[in-house]
Parts: sequence; C-alpha cells; structure tokens
Amino acid sequence: MTTVYPSIKKISGNNIASPIGFKAAGLHCGIKHKKNDLALLVSEVPANAAGVYTTNAVQAAPLKVTKEALAVEQKMQAIIVNSGNANACTGKQGYVDAQTMQHLTANLLNIEPHLVGVASTGVIGEKLPMDRLKYGIPKLEPVAGLKGSIDFSQSILTTDTVSKNTAYKVDIDGKTVTVAGTAKGSGMIHPNMATMLGFISTDAAIESDHLHGALKSVVDRSFNSITVDGDTSTNDMVLVMANGLAENETLTPSHPDWKVFVQTLLHVCEDLGKMIAKDGEGATKLIEVEVNGAKNDEEARKIAKTVVGSPLVKTAAFGCDANWGRILAAVGYSGMTIDPEEVEILIGSTPVVREGEPLAFSEDELTEYLKQPEIKLKVNVNQGDGKGLAWGCDLTYDYVQINASYRT
Repeated sequence: MTTVYPSIKKISGNNIASPIGFKAAGLHCGIKHKKNDLALLVSEVPANAAGVYTTNAVQAAPLKVTKEALAVEQKMQAIIVNSGNANACTGKQGYVDAQTMQHLTANLLNIEPHLVGVASTGVIGEKLPMDRLKYGIPKLEPVAGLKGSIDFSQSILTTDTVSKNTAYKVDIDGKTVTVAGTAKGSGMIHPNMATMLGFISTDAAIESDHLHGALKSVVDRSFNSITVDGDTSTNDMVLVMANGLAENETLTPSHPDWKVFVQTLLHVCEDLGKMIAKDGEGATKLIEVEVNGAKNDEEARKIAKTVVGSPLVKTAAFGCDANWGRILAAVGYSGMTIDPEEVEILIGSTPVVREGEPLAFSEDELTEYLKQPEIKLKVNVNQGDGKGLAWGCDLTYDYVQINASYRT
C-alpha cells in the first residue's frame, strides 16, 4: 500500500544525527534512578520546523512552550527533552519550569530561547526536579555521529524496552537528502497526535509551511494509525527540523521530487510508529490491520485503527485465538460505512469470513500463525476504493502489571 520509489534507500547504522549539520547528546541527571534522562538535539544553523501535538484538552507545559516558540518564526535549532517526569498538570510552576529548561539550553548553545523546543515524558502531576536539570543541562555536549544519537534515543525512554531509530536517504536535485528519526512510546498510546514523542531531523531545504503540511499528512498515516491501549497522553508531540544543508532546491508541492520527499518522511514516521506499537507495554506481538474497499482512505484508516484498538481483538491475539467474530464486531462499531454481508476477513493469508459468513479453516494452523511475533489481519468492506493501515499490539498480563505499579 506504500508507493515504491527506488531512489529512497534505508541507511544502516541509522541515527538522528545522520543528516548534515545535526548533533545529539544524552546523559543521566538524576530524574530517574540510574538510566539516562536528559537529551539534546541540535542543528548547526536555525532550521525550518514544524510540529504536530496531542489532541488531549489537557496539555503539558512543554507543549505550550514549544508551540509558542515555533509561533515566533517557525524555526528551531535545538530540542531539549527530559524523561521520568512529564511536567503535566503542574500549574503555573510547570510552565515556568519548562521555560527555564528552554532558557538554560539557549544559554548553553548561545542562541535565542525561541529557537529551543522543549519536551518531557514520564509521571504526570509531579513538579520537575529543577535542581537536577539546572545541573544536567550545562553538562550536555552534543556530538555528530552514532554515540550522541544513541545517548539521545536512550535518554528519552520511559517504559520502552528498546530505543527506536530509523533513517533514509534520497536523491533530490542531484543532492543526497537524509531524513532521520527517533521516538519513544510504549504505553498510553492512542495518538491523535501517547505517551509518545517523535523527533525528525533532515538536511532538506523546505519552507516551514510546506514542512508542516507534509508532516501532518504523514502523521495521519503513521503515528495516528497506531494504538496500544486507547489512551491519548498529555505530552504527545512530533517535531521535525529541516536545516537545508543538503543544498537542494527548496521543496514545494510543485517541485518534481515533492512526492519522493513526502514518501521518505512517511517511511521514517511509519517505521517509528510500528516500532512503538511493537514495543507496547507487555506486548508479545505486533498486529497490522489492512483495510481495503472502504468508502475512502480516511474511513479505511478509522476501521483499521478500531480493529487493532479493540481490547477483545488484542486479547484474542495474545491468546492465539482465531476469533474472527471480534474482528467483525470491531468493524461494525467503527462507525464507518459498511454492509455486514459484503465484509471479507483474512487472518494472515487464510480467509475466515466472506460476504459476512464464516468459512471453514484449520484452527491448528491459525493458532500456529498467531504465535508469530508479527501478525496481519485483512478486512475488505467492499464499499469503495479506500485503503488504510493501522498497527497495534496484543494486550497481556504484563501490561496490567506495568501500569498498576507505574508510579511505584
């Protein structure tokens, strides 16, 4: 379902500092007991920037500070991130603390404060330990290459079990343009743009308004098409910085390589989204739902996300139970245009429902298929040409255990 452009190549040893002019750092400043908890991403020059944020009406102080910073001139040169504390629901003091993080970083880099974005993730409702941040931020030393990127990606994690990184390169105007990303997210994941943070760097030359349009379009098809537990966080954001150092002709929707660039950006966001879904708290498998034949692409994505977000579908996947009825039920309550007598369902490559009626299949074969670490469910609603994908994970005993004791 993804357009293939041969010029887009995945980079091995990918990292957030792969694009020209980016550096990164991460360290332990004491917010968490042992693990790294403070991260910094820096561009050599002010970069055109764009952001997409949580739709939760309760929004953390860092989001507000970052939105206000971007509103000044739609540029960003650095992003400071802490984990272990979300700085959410912390009142006026939380806002002041987020601004202090911004100003400390600006002082470190000798840049204007509005060029610094701020992100936080972790426990909600607790004030930031500013003494530790005031100690840690001046000690950050961003570097190019893999070391700084690894430190950055590890420093933004909370309940994640692995860091999440990806990068691609593509030829535009005879120049090599690189797009890289890193993200965190494991639980409280149901973005409309969880706790989910995504950071993307690119050396492409592109104006901020077009960058925002491209980001919004790919977020809807990637980060907004994943779900772990149906909860939308107070801190979700995806930020992208484009510093133009690849020196391609400025990208616009009329540029002959515009679609190639957007597809490259989609590859990065889709990779990160799938990594988040696969790393869902307590998860044992990634679930991909493909919907075809919907009224339009938007309805297809909504049906797919409803299916992958169904607790009953998720628990059936965990139990390796080929319970197609749960899939059909989720399609039915998605609120989208369907005719039950037209629906087809496949688990893996095995048809289990056609024209709304069950088909004979081997329970043993499907049980074995559902034991795999990645499973695919396909739904054809036969109402139009709409196509959509969504990703999630199974719901396990460990998810309950992790979240029952999150603050302790």
